[in-house]
Amino acid sequence: MMGFIKEWGDKLGVKITCSQETEPMGTAGPLALARHLLDDGSGKPFFVLNSDVVCPYPMKDMLDFHMARKGEATILVTKVDDPSKYGVVVINEYGQVQRFVEKPKEFVGDKINAGIYVCDPAVLNRIELRPTSIEREVFPHVAADNKLFAFTLPGYWMDVGQPRDYLKGLTLHLDNLRIHKPQQLAAGSSYVGNVLVAETAAVGNDCMIGPDVSIGDGCVIGDGVRLSNCVVMRGVTVKDHSKVDKSIIGWDSSIGPWSRLEEYCVLGEDVQVKEELYLNGAVVLPHKEIKESVQQPTIVL
Repeated sequence: MMGFIKEWGDKLGVKITCSQETEPMGTAGPLALARHLLDDGSGKPFFVLNSDVVCPYPMKDMLDFHMARKGEATILVTKVDDPSKYGVVVINEYGQVQRFVEKPKEFVGDKINAGIYVCDPAVLNRIELRPTSIEREVFPHVAADNKLFAFTLPGYWMDVGQPRDYLKGLTLHLDNLRIHKPQQLAAGSSYVGNVLVAETAAVGNDCMIGPDVSIGDGCVIGDGVRLSNCVVMRGVTVKDHSKVDKSIIGWDSSIGPWSRLEEYCVLGEDVQVKEELYLNGAVVLPHKEIKESVQQPTIVL
């Protein structure tokens, strides 16, 4: 963990400080716990992000909107086709939040909470140091005081907390790169559709990679490999003539030659899959060696 923090702190040019919970504190309690880090006395706002959300992250535009409204907090919201499945954020034409309605039976709006907030330090005065929900116990009171606003996301959004949704989020992200930063995507006879390949990854001959594939740093992809709709994380080796589809391969794992993984396999860190195996929807915990095929979706402990 500390190596990861240092690596990304250096890459981004920021100082990363961890505030550790000794018990689950909900979505608001951790802010009270980290108050000494979030409120430096300057009154400057801070961002709160749910880590299982992927979107274009319009941070500057959202911050500008928040500063212009002079409210206490701003919620990022996204438009959905069927709001009856969600908790709806009802807003007026100025972007002020009027109320929250959980899974409405009648249409009251089509905007839902996208899990990213800008908050003034004053919000911390509303949060007790205990397990607390910012969405249910804090924001309704801010809205009642006419100090809560909503900024509408101008792009894609996905909750990526589940494997299927994670891969859907990858597709949306790669589609967005194709529109805005196509130079970041791989090109050549081995690639089909949108594919992201780290500069330090090595790809063998006669491969067919894509659509919707991400290959991380230091990966080694053998000859004749077929990858589609999958994430191959840092340091993974996929040996010759293997196929990976609709799956997530964790750090430093290895897929043996002539193996096949499909239907939302998820491999943890350092999983070793032997040669000529078939894995169908297998979820494998870290540091495991798989010597036999997994014919039906199961968790390998």
